[in-house]
Amino acid sequence: MDRAQKTELVAELNRTFSEVGVVVVTRNLGLTVAQSTQLRNKMRDAGATYKVSKNKLAKIALDGTDYLSLGDLLTGPVGLATSIDPVAAAKVAVDFAKTNDKFEIVGGAMGATALDVDGVKALATLPSLDELRAKIVGLLVAPATKLATITQAPAAQLARVLSAYAEKEAA
Repeated sequence: MDRAQKTELVAELNRTFSEVGVVVVTRNLGLTVAQSTQLRNKMRDAGATYKVSKNKLAKIALDGTDYLSLGDLLTGPVGLATSIDPVAAAKVAVDFAKTNDKFEIVGGAMGATALDVDGVKALATLPSLDELRAKIVGLLVAPATKLATITQAPAAQLARVLSAYAEKEAA
């Protein structure tokens, strides 16, 4: 990798760190290509990304971002899982770590807040941004549905009473 490629990689990582909501640092000791591809596909499906980069370049890219606390975690063969949704990358990383013993979570950060392994696991248990939006929409729609049901009830009762009188007179 020449100097221009390194500069471009640092700029790309810095841009990523500036845009994301969470960064999860993972250690991958001996993942096969198939396992790594599976992890990247799961991350992509969740709206997250997973990159392996040189630690020195990643430390340089951390300058000027909220994720300076990650510099201490970047030792050894690590990968960076990132996502704009603060829960997506953590959730996929924790789920993948449960099924693969060669993949472990080292820590992470959510903005300027550093997270240890337990913090990342706790973050993974929270509902995602899409799930929260669905709950809010459900809460907003529920009163309207109840109101429509209540306003239709008197008309339905009146129709049943008229139907009963019509059946009574017909008999």
